[in-house]
Amino acid sequence: MSTPHWPPGTATGIGSLPGEDPLEAARTVVGELPELPHLPELPARGVGADMIGRTAALLVDIAVEVMPSGYRVASHPGRDHRRGVDLLRTDLDALEEALDAVRPDWVKVQAAGPWTLAAGVELRKGHRVLTDRGARREFAASLAEGLAVHADEVAKRTAARVTVQLDEPTLPAVLAGSLSTPSGFGTVAPVPAAEVLELLREVIDALPAPVIVHCCAPKAPIALLRGAGAGAVALDATLVGSYPVALDAVGEAWDAGVPLLLGLVPSVRPDGPEPTLAQLARPALDLADQVGFARPRLAELVVPTPTCGLAGATPDWARRAMALSRELGKAFVDPPETWSSS
Repeated sequence: MSTPHWPPGTATGIGSLPGEDPLEAARTVVGELPELPHLPELPARGVGADMIGRTAALLVDIAVEVMPSGYRVASHPGRDHRRGVDLLRTDLDALEEALDAVRPDWVKVQAAGPWTLAAGVELRKGHRVLTDRGARREFAASLAEGLAVHADEVAKRTAARVTVQLDEPTLPAVLAGSLSTPSGFGTVAPVPAAEVLELLREVIDALPAPVIVHCCAPKAPIALLRGAGAGAVALDATLVGSYPVALDAVGEAWDAGVPLLLGLVPSVRPDGPEPTLAQLARPALDLADQVGFARPRLAELVVPTPTCGLAGATPDWARRAMALSRELGKAFVDPPETWSSS
């Protein structure tokens, strides 16, 4: 495991944004999140632009197509697969152009992690890749190879260090055995935690360090993600404080110097007045208090983000959410006096 060395006060986004214009999205991200901009994802464009289709476009020697039930393994790359590849290339062109006058030290890219990918793609007979141990290992190896190539290209084109974020929103369901079978009348058997950890570690080890693993679902397996070698863990901060196991895992991560990307800003505009920075920071301040860490250390241990992707937000709120994340990062470095004990 390699922990990152982002400057104190760094903020970033989770990945997705509203709209369909990749250059506008890239310019917005670079302008609002200059220290750790990310390659935007625009799922509103449809097939190939969503998390699973976009990740499938990175796979080596594995192709997918779209069926009524979702993505399915294909015998050869067809229109759906090529569309995902083309969209990803267009997005990278846009990011390179947006960074033409700005040279950040770091850039972040995102892709579905091996377990979420295996749960989101079907084998040719209709069952999830997740149900076939050999197939999921093949997918994980293909993902690791394709992501490593992708990260290398991004590094060359942006002249920045690249950190990869593996999105694993489905991982708690994989561990719990709560994913449905094709018939809808049963569930897929749970995968043992040891096997989940092993396969995830193999993917992380193949990628440039540090690797971020993002899980915005309730009961995110923080300790498991760290055990697999994640250099940072991204969480929805509003879901963490109510689980004692999660609190213990947060304390252990911070003891080890592992930063958390904490989702603190709502991913859609909240009803009523805009929250103040103090209100947005509250989950992070409470976490520090609950696990016994001095609040000033949040500047180096927390990277503020929106609570999840911003695809469902209005363009105005998406921009504002990123700006608020950046302002939170600055506030953790130079906190108001009221934060010291409030």
